[in-house]
Formats: sequence, structure tokens, C-alpha cells
Amino acid sequence: MPEQQNIEYKITWHDEYLKWICGFANAQGGKIYIGMDDGGHIVGNPDFKKLLEDIPNKVRDILGIVVDVNLLNSSGNNVLEIVVESYPYPVNYKGQYHYRSGSTKQELKGTALNKFLLEKTGKHWDGIPVPSVSVSDLKKDSFIRYKGKAVKSKRVDAEVLNDSDDLLLNDLQLIENGLLKRAAILLFHPQPEKYIQGAYIKIGFFHSDDDLAFQDEIHGNLIEQIDKVDDLLRTKYVTYAISYSGMSRIEKPPFPEKVIREALLNAIAHKDYADGTPIQISFYADHIIFWNPGQLPENWTVEDLKTKHPSKPFNPDIANALFRCGDI
Repeated sequence: MPEQQNIEYKITWHDEYLKWICGFANAQGGKIYIGMDDGGHIVGNPDFKKLLEDIPNKVRDILGIVVDVNLLNSSGNNVLEIVVESYPYPVNYKGQYHYRSGSTKQELKGTALNKFLLEKTGKHWDGIPVPSVSVSDLKKDSFIRYKGKAVKSKRVDAEVLNDSDDLLLNDLQLIENGLLKRAAILLFHPQPEKYIQGAYIKIGFFHSDDDLAFQDEIHGNLIEQIDKVDDLLRTKYVTYAISYSGMSRIEKPPFPEKVIREALLNAIAHKDYADGTPIQISFYADHIIFWNPGQLPENWTVEDLKTKHPSKPFNPDIANALFRCGDI
């Protein structure tokens, strides 16, 4: 059997394979077989007695975890099976964090490492507190707009209109230990790009992939961006089909407006804001492409928009706030 996502074959043991054990522990777990070639054929392992003791001890001392090491025997050939469980906390090899992805091992660095550490500790990027920003720095008009949407959606009581901005942020769980979370900055700050690079949206109208007719950039906080993009698409980008029913003029858009708005909100809720690249919307006569650095299908046809809904938001604090005001 060839190597798979959770199976690795090694002819002999080398201590560097502790990195592979680290990668399995940080991913979905897996098994390493010592005494088999890359094709899964048994070649045997003469050092099995020593390794049965050495491997568990080295894993414990260097990685700080426990693995099962089993002795398998087939046709007189001994094979060691190392069973690695998936660990709920980050496991490192001498300060390096490895991760099993597909059939390869990767060392996590930079943004990928930050994301991994946050997820392993039960946090998300949008839930990290930001120092030196207060509620008074946020945009009052955005709070007013948000409260109006929330009441209109009937997902909150009308009394929310009388709540202070501090109370609203606490209710949305956007404050932690007295500090505003990144989600609060993105949702309500007048200049979120001051703190978060690439927190804006680019829109372009294309006659073809190589023929850009015109484009726009939408800045501001997310509460503003959603409505600005919505208005801009309807007034500038969408070409309505005109028909008449008696004396009444009927304008029909090429795409369902509610579906486009849902795709936009999915792009926002699932964007990886740590990447620094803006959301990009490419508008064509017969289809729309929503792209973001994060978890979102790239090419959305009308049918895709109706059926594809990512189940777990990349930014749960942002998604919760948008849900409460009726946008999601």
C-alpha cells in the first residue's frame, strides 16, 4: 500500500523522523512504519529491540508526548509501527512546529504558524485583543447603523437602540479583559486599515479575463463596506433586463441580489485578514468571481451561490456580529 496522508513508511529509523511524529501530532495523527519501503513492501528491521525502547523515550524527551510503538511480524520480518495521536495543543520539535499536510510534512512559519497556534489554543485571529484602542475611537455612525439593522432584523429587541456602545460590544463579546478585539476594529473603526492591512474590497468589471473595463475600491469598516458594495454593484455593475407588464416597467437583475449579498458576506466572514490581501470581486456579464485569502470557493456561478455555504466561519466573532444585525 502506498504512503497516505496519515501513513509514512521508512526503511530504517533516523532521529530526524521525530519531525514526522511532530507533524502527525499537530495534524490528524497517523502511523509510521519502520522496516518498509516507500511502496509499502516489508524489508524488515534488525534493530527492532533497541528501537522499541529508544523511540518512545526520545519522543517523550524531545516532543513531550507519548506514542505507542508496536512490534509487527510478517513472514519472519519485524516491522515497528509508531502510532501517533492528534494532540489538542501545539507540539514542537526543538522549537520548530511541523504539520502533516496531504502526504508531505511542512514546517510552519510566519502567518501559517500564527494561525496554527491560535487554532490549537482555541482562539481565532479576529478574537485577539488590540491594545491602545478604545471604544471612543470607534465610529459612532457605524454603531447607529448597526443597531438599526439589528432591530429591523428582529433578532434583537428594540431596546438595543438605547444601549451604550460599550454595552453593545460586551453583548457581542468583542471586548476581552477591557481590550477591544480585532473584530471590533474591523466592524466599527473609521480606519481599520490603520491596524489591519488589506481590510478593504476591490471590485472590477471585466468584458473578458484580459479586458478590465473599470474598477473600484471600497474602504472603511465592515459595516460600511457591506452597504457600499451592495449599493455599488446594484447601481454601477449590474445591467438589468428591462421588460413591461402593461404600463409597468420591470427591471430584472442577471443574478439574484440576495444571493450576491450572501456571497459577499461569506467572503467577509471567511477572509483570512492576517494575509493582508483585500477581497476581490470580478464581475462578468454571466458570472461573478468572489476571491479572498481564506476559506471560500473561488468561482461562484449562480448555482454555486445558491448551494455552496461554508459551514464554519473563519472569523466567528465577525460572523456572530453580522448574524445579530441580520446581515447573515
